[in-house]
Amino acid sequence: MKKAIFPGSFDPITNGHYDIIKRGISLFDEVIVAIGINAEKKYMFSLEDRKRFIEEAFKDEPRVKVITYEGLTIDLCRKVEAQFILRGLRNPADFEFEKAIAHTNRRLSKIETVFLLTAAKTSYISSSIVRDVIRNGGDYTVLVPDSVRI
Repeated sequence: MKKAIFPGSFDPITNGHYDIIKRGISLFDEVIVAIGINAEKKYMFSLEDRKRFIEEAFKDEPRVKVITYEGLTIDLCRKVEAQFILRGLRNPADFEFEKAIAHTNRRLSKIETVFLLTAAKTSYISSSIVRDVIRNGGDYTVLVPDSVRI
């Protein structure tokens, strides 16, 4: 069984994340969306809300699981027996950052990282842009799945 972890903070999940997860389902038997917990980070949405947004967005897809975790992603991969880390790339800066993490993960384990390019129609969307739109009263609903409602 091919299992992938898709790690992130998902504050909140965006249409770009949603697209990567949907496409990941066609590549893997199971995609585990893993919401990382970082005590030093200030989040707009609670952990419970972020988890609920994702679970609701994929309520009809049994091959998508949503969990939370602390620590190294490769340790989580070992714990849940995932062979892959799934990551989305929006631009060259994402690639450089993600490449360094992927090389480190591969050096520390045998976990492979699989990169998917974001769809052109969602490549400009980031959680930080969504949060900024929300803070300023803009229409964020075109940037996120229907499950993200505040």
